[in-house]
Amino acid sequence: MSHLPVKNALISVYDKTGILEFAKGLVELNVRIISTGGTFKLLKENGLPVIPVDEVTGFPEMMHGRVKTLHPKIHGGILADRDVPEHMQALKTHQIDTIDLVCVNLYPFVKVTSDPNCSLADAIENIDIGGPTMVRSASKNHKHVVIVTSPNQYNDVLAKLRDGKATLDYPTRIALAQAAFKMTAEYDIHIQQYLAGQLEKKADSSVFPDKMLIAFDKTIDLRYGENPHQNAALYVDPKNIPGGWGKIKMLSGKELSFNNIVDANAALELCMEYTAKPTVCIIKHTNPCGCASDDDIVEAYRRAYLGDPDAAMGGIIAVNRTIETELAEAIMASLQRWGKDAGAGAFFAEIIIAPNFTPEAIEIIQTRKPWGQNVRLLAVPDWSGQNKLDICPCTPSGWDLKRIRGGILAQTRDDESLNESQWKVVGETQPMPEQVEDLRFAWLVCKHVKSNAIVLAKNNTLLGTGAGQMARINSARLACEFAGDETKGSVMASDAFFPFRDSIDQAAKVGITAIIEPGGSKRDEEVIQAANEHKIVLIFTGTRHFRH
Repeated sequence: MSHLPVKNALISVYDKTGILEFAKGLVELNVRIISTGGTFKLLKENGLPVIPVDEVTGFPEMMHGRVKTLHPKIHGGILADRDVPEHMQALKTHQIDTIDLVCVNLYPFVKVTSDPNCSLADAIENIDIGGPTMVRSASKNHKHVVIVTSPNQYNDVLAKLRDGKATLDYPTRIALAQAAFKMTAEYDIHIQQYLAGQLEKKADSSVFPDKMLIAFDKTIDLRYGENPHQNAALYVDPKNIPGGWGKIKMLSGKELSFNNIVDANAALELCMEYTAKPTVCIIKHTNPCGCASDDDIVEAYRRAYLGDPDAAMGGIIAVNRTIETELAEAIMASLQRWGKDAGAGAFFAEIIIAPNFTPEAIEIIQTRKPWGQNVRLLAVPDWSGQNKLDICPCTPSGWDLKRIRGGILAQTRDDESLNESQWKVVGETQPMPEQVEDLRFAWLVCKHVKSNAIVLAKNNTLLGTGAGQMARINSARLACEFAGDETKGSVMASDAFFPFRDSIDQAAKVGITAIIEPGGSKRDEEVIQAANEHKIVLIFTGTRHFRH
C-alpha cells in the first residue's frame, strides 16, 4: 500500500472547473485518459489525447446518457484488487485494463431542486447514477485507485503525482476516499429528503423520519464558541433558504464568534417579522432590548435605541431596509445626538445586519472612530420580507434542532405570527385602532423573547421587556420597571397565559390599557374579571409562543 503508479485515468465531470488544467497535468505525466460525453468533447476540442468510453466498453452511450459507464470493462478496471491473482487473471481473460485514477463529480441535484420551479421530472433526471457508482467503486478500492471528486483537490493531487513521478502515496489515497464517501453520502441524503417532500403525509403520521439524516456544509471556523475555551464552526443548509446564513455576506469587521451569530440570527428573525413599515431591532443575548417601527427609518432607530441604551451597548442592530447615509450617521452618532438620554459611556454595536448597505453608509461606519472599523456589517441580499419559511416541514430544512445530552430534539419552526383570525376580545372593554396596532407590534416582539416573556409597547415602540423569569409576575414587574414613566397608555403582551390575576393587577397599577395573551389557563375567568375591573382591553390569541 505504498506509492501507487497511475497509468490510466477515467475523467467524467459535470462541473468542469479546472478540469482542462488537471487533464493536461496528467497527460504530461504520460497518463492515458478515458472520458465521457461533454468531458470527452471538451478535452478533445482542446487538443488532449483522450479515449471515448464507448471505445473501451464496445457499447455506445444510450438512454440519453443514463447508461455509459455501467459496464464490466469500466468497473472491472476500477475494482480489481491488484494483489489477488484471480482478479488479475479475470482482467487478462476479458481484456480489461486497470483504471488507476477516477475523477468524477456529480449532477447538481441540490442546485436544481433548490429552484422553486423545479419539476419532479427535472429532479429525477438530476439523480446521478453512473457517477456515484464509479466514485464508490474507486473509493472501495483506494488501495489501488486514486479517487478525485472536487476541483479543490486537483492542484494537490497533481503536485503529489509530480513529486512521486506519477505515483501517489497511500495516506493521500485514503483521505481522498473518505472525502468521496462523504460526498456520495451527502448526495443520497439530499435525494431522500427531496423525495420525502413529495410524499403525501397522512393525518396521523409524524413529519419526523425514523432516522435523522442531515448534510450541512461548513462555511467558516469561528473565533470561538460560547466561551473562548470552546471551538466552533458555522454550517449552512446547502438549499437556497431565503435570508439564510448561506447567503449572508460579511462586508466588514472582525471575525465572527458563536455568540455573534446566535444573536445576529435572533435579530434577523425578529426584524423579518415586520414588513409594512421600516423597523429597527436591537438584540442583546438573543432578547430584544429595543425595537420600533416608523415611516422614518432614522426615527425608528432613535426610538429603538433609546428604549434601553444601557442594554443596547455591545448589541446587535437589525434593520429591515437598506442602510443609507442618514441612518449610518445616526447609528454612529447615537451618544452625541441624544445627549444624556442616551446613557453613559460610548455606544458600541457588535453587528449591524440589513438587506443591504449603500457604499456611502459603509464608508461612514468603517471610518468612524473609535469602533467603526471593528463593527461587523452583514448584508442579507435575498431578504425575503417575511419570517416564515416556505419549506416542507418533513425535512431538516424546516426544523429547529436542539442538542441534548446523548440526543437531539427536533421540532417544526414556530412560523405562526399574528394569526389575527384566531384573536378574541374576551373582556368587556373594546380596543381602539391604535391599541390594536400596538398589540400587533408587541405580540411579534414577545414571540422572540425568552420565556417567561412579557413585553410593553406604545406607538410601535418597545418600552420594556421581562425575559426568562421563573415566575410570570416577575417578568411583568421587570418589564414595567424598564418602561418607567412610559407605561401609562401602553399595551402588554405575554407569550403564554397568565396563571393568576396578579400580572393584570400589576399592569393596572402602571396605567397599561390593553393586554394580549394566548389564554387557556384554568383561571382565565379570574384574569378576565381582573381586566374588566380595571377596564383593560384583553385579547386571547389562542397561540402560545414559548421560547426556551
